[in-house]
Amino acid sequence: MIQVLIVEDDPMVAEFNRRYLEKVVGYQLHSIVASVEEAFEIVKSNEIDLILLDIYMPQKNGWDLLNMVRRKEVEVDIIVISASCDTESIKKALRYGVIDYLIKPFEFDRFYTALCEYRTERNMIELKNKFHQKDLDSQFFQKHSKKIEIAELPKGLTRNTLSLVWTNVKNRKVKPFSTDELAMDIGISRVSLRKYLQFLNEIHIIKTEVVYGKIGRPVYKHIVTGNDDGISGYL
Repeated sequence: MIQVLIVEDDPMVAEFNRRYLEKVVGYQLHSIVASVEEAFEIVKSNEIDLILLDIYMPQKNGWDLLNMVRRKEVEVDIIVISASCDTESIKKALRYGVIDYLIKPFEFDRFYTALCEYRTERNMIELKNKFHQKDLDSQFFQKHSKKIEIAELPKGLTRNTLSLVWTNVKNRKVKPFSTDELAMDIGISRVSLRKYLQFLNEIHIIKTEVVYGKIGRPVYKHIVTGNDDGISGYL
């Protein structure tokens, strides 16, 4: 589970963030604090993976925490959640290496996307021992060659999650698998995964069959077709 620290001095906003976080698979709230000092004490002595960080708070602000974390080389990722939308704030956040920036007020869908993509990238890093340049360009740094035409994905799908799903699917080769089995291995919800499997069906990367058992409901089993040329334009 990804351990999360919420740093927010507004109790109502902190509660919204907590409720949103509970809806995303793979995350666990460690604690909520209202000051930079409390936050820094926690990240120094606990294994926090991700901070959801407000910027403007009494006394020291979010920039102070970012500076302290980077100066002390604390291994933690940060998503800024702030009403600040001026150019200098965005530039400063990028310099500090934040992984995403959500401007208040924001919709749950934007919050959900940010956390899903972060979780996907973490899982992808853990699955690989070594990266090639094309992996980094397509999955993390988004530096696609202008000569390569990247196909548009259906609404609701992201390239990072598609890449993670496809990596897991192709590793199964000719062994049939169910949606539940794949969802458990990847760590995403069955509802989200079904969208990606449906897409892979539509571009003929996998095929799906209904397996009827003697007892209970039928199970949908998927298998790789061996024709993976069609997916390259989407990754």
